[in-house]
Order: sequence, then structure tokens, then C-alpha cells
Amino acid sequence: MFAHNKRLQYTVRVSTPNPGLANLMLEQFGGPQGELAAAMRYFTQAVSDDDPGRKDMLFDIATEELSHLEIIGHIVVMLNKGAKGALAEGTQAEGELYRSITGAGNDSHVTQVLYGAGAPLVNSAGVPWTSAYIDTIGDPTADLRSNIAAEARAKLVYERLISLTDDPGVREALGFLMTREIAHQKSFEKALYSIEPNFPPGKLPGDPRFDSTYFSLSEGEAAEQRGSWNQGEQWRYASQREAFNPADGGTGEASVNLSDAQAMAIQRLAERTASNPDTNPRTGAELGSDGSAARAGG
Repeated sequence: MFAHNKRLQYTVRVSTPNPGLANLMLEQFGGPQGELAAAMRYFTQAVSDDDPGRKDMLFDIATEELSHLEIIGHIVVMLNKGAKGALAEGTQAEGELYRSITGAGNDSHVTQVLYGAGAPLVNSAGVPWTSAYIDTIGDPTADLRSNIAAEARAKLVYERLISLTDDPGVREALGFLMTREIAHQKSFEKALYSIEPNFPPGKLPGDPRFDSTYFSLSEGEAAEQRGSWNQGEQWRYASQREAFNPADGGTGEASVNLSDAQAMAIQRLAERTASNPDTNPRTGAELGSDGSAARAGG
């Protein structure tokens, strides 16, 4: 059961309306790294998680992400507040009104006109929010790793938005939201490493012939770069010569066992659709490119 507290988790203080900045802020409202995507990702994970501690954590963070959605939504609306009345009441001349909402070439006029200077569930390019942003797969070790990456991406987007404004109130609110991404990442990491073992994800072990082999598949002067990701006791390094051979020691060609009837049908199909390598047919493209068709018509 949810109950809404009418006070924001962090007070939003916008110094000056700025429709262009509001449009950019939509990235964290209805974008792939935004707060709604995060809330729905963690909420759906919490519903199905059988571990009581993780379930509680996921519900708590999902609920907090909804409060962050409320904060970023209010930032968007406050930044749009000046244009909202002007659009609704037509208080400015047409040209001046258009200039005020388009600013320095941004697309804020789209969200202003279509959504009445509100906070629509779209990203900064106007793309509608979609549940395709939710990448939950139902395994806690995989989902927690995805959550950690999601929080990292969201933090980076907030950093970039902070760099776009000198409004102190907006910067403070964005700084709070950015900092909470750090806290959530720490919680997810603790939850991940409290699962022992947590790697590899899932139940089945990997094939020991391949799970610690590094294939060097790049060519060039700087191709043979070595580091902890491909050298040391835990790695078997497959050189380029070895890496370009089939890993299983086979021929590297695909095969299937067919019945006699299936094989005969495939043979007939191959014969019927075979290309003749000894012919050089004249094509329509060639006829059109050298003028032959026009001369023939004449």
C-alpha cells in the first residue's frame, strides 16, 4: 500500500524559468536512465524476489525512485512555469513567444505545445517512455549487476545536466538526486556480494575448457595488449593464430543430420536455384547506365 506525502524529498527552488533546460531535464523523467525506468525496474524485481531482505531493499529503493521522479517532474514544471501562462493565455506576440520557448535551438517548443508546459513521460528528444527500458531477467545476480550499471549511468546523466545550468537551486536538487544514485549503487553492490557464490550468474557452470580462456581476435601493431583482463594464473591466453581456429577442435563448418527424403529435397532445391558462375548476364542496371535502353527505344 502506498501513501503520498505532499512534501518533496528535496525542496525544488528554481531561480528563473528556462524551457530549454526543462526539455533536457526530461531525460531523467521519461528517458531510459530516468527515475521512472529505475522505479519500475526495481519494483518488478521486488515483486518476484524470494529473499525477504532483498525484497525489502528493492521495494524501498523503487519507492524512493518514485519520489525522485516527483522531484525531477517539479523541476521540469517550474522551469516551464513562465512559458505555461504565456502559451495558454497568448500574452506575447507570436514571434517573441516562439523565440522564448525555442531558446538556443532546443526542441522545447515540442513539449511546450503538445504537453502544455507540463512534464510528459518522454525523453529530451520527445521519445515516449517504454517498458523496453526495463531489463530485468529474473536472476538476482544478473539483475543486481544491471541495477549497479543503471545507477552509474543515471549518475553520469545527472552530472551532465548539472554542468548545463548555473541555477543554484536546480544544481542543488540535481546534486541530491545524483548523490542518491551513489547510495543505491552501494546498496546493490552489498546485496550482490552477500550472495555466495554470485558468479557466474544462473545455475549451470561454464565449460572449463573455455570459461578462463582469452581469445586474442584483434590484429594490428597494438593488438597484443595485456593486462589483468587477459593475463595471469587465472587466464589461458589464446594467441591470434590459435584464436582464429575453431575452439572445439572441429572443422568450424555447420552440419545437420537429415533423413534421406530431407536430403533429396534439399538437393533438388539446390539444383533448381543454382547460380551459373560461367555466365555474365546483362542486367537492367547496366542497360540503364550506358544508354543502351534509350537507344533501343529510339
